[in-house]
Amino acid sequence: MKILVTGGAGYIGSHTIVELIAAGHEVEILDDMSNAKESALDAIQKITGVYPKLHLVNLMDLDKVLAILKDGNFDAVIHFAGLKAVAESVERPLWYYENNLIGTLNLLEAMQTYKVNKIIFSSSATVYGDPGTTAFTEDLPSGQGITNPYGKTKYMIEEILKDVSASNPDFEVTILRYFNPVGAHPSGKLGENPNGRPNNLMPIIMKVAQGEYSELSVYGDDYPTPDGTCIRDYIHVVDLAKGHLAALDHMEKGVRIYNLGSGKGTSVLEMITAFEKASGKKLPYKIVSRRPGDLAEMYAVPTKAEKELGWKTSLTINDAMKDTLKFLENIDTL
Repeated sequence: MKILVTGGAGYIGSHTIVELIAAGHEVEILDDMSNAKESALDAIQKITGVYPKLHLVNLMDLDKVLAILKDGNFDAVIHFAGLKAVAESVERPLWYYENNLIGTLNLLEAMQTYKVNKIIFSSSATVYGDPGTTAFTEDLPSGQGITNPYGKTKYMIEEILKDVSASNPDFEVTILRYFNPVGAHPSGKLGENPNGRPNNLMPIIMKVAQGEYSELSVYGDDYPTPDGTCIRDYIHVVDLAKGHLAALDHMEKGVRIYNLGSGKGTSVLEMITAFEKASGKKLPYKIVSRRPGDLAEMYAVPTKAEKELGWKTSLTINDAMKDTLKFLENIDTL
């Protein structure tokens, strides 16, 4: 297939592109590079031998998006692009609603205009809010008790996709609800290297390990978990990328929703210990106050994806740490 990947220069998008190219697909990227680096495209070329075509465009520019879809002859779209920092979304909600919703509406209008009827959407476990359980299945209610505008935009986009599908019997939608991506490509050439201050645990751990930050803040150690710190489902980014390939191979008319996670929970302190074990170095950290809205424990029940897509994780937290360290060794030269 020929696939347009929005946000394809970002962390998850770039790893997915590596898997798409390896599977023989032709890929073009639409990205404004606001949270990505051109070194990611160089890394894709080093790993695959292919430098994907980049459309340096923001989805807010409808005319340019229409032009890309008009000339592209695409078979499918994988939609990663969007603002994604939870805390920032609380501080700047209008910016998040404008970019994430209008950008997606523009993309869907262009797809509809030029009859591109397949889309895989990068969603999030945040759409479940606080469902009162630690094990998240796809049949749990979504859209209730979401604590931040970022998560609300993901839920709203899911609802928009359902409505577009209902209006077009040829439209094929797969919604992938991510849990917590970590790790890097095993080559060490590609990994998580965000612009500005990172928001996710692993890139902060990386910056502490590099000496850029003096210590890691652990938000609360008094949760009802074995060590008192939050438990999350951390999934290796390569496994996550392969989940998109599996979804693409099993597209059908209508809307299908899948959790992409490992099915196992790991606490923040266990993540720190795993990094220390892999690196042989102590990672300084301090316990600080809880963050509002953090759940004590959550992990995916990924059996639906295994049954219907033939996909499940094969890589571990230890693999993620090993690959992250290899990426860290190369990061200054990338």
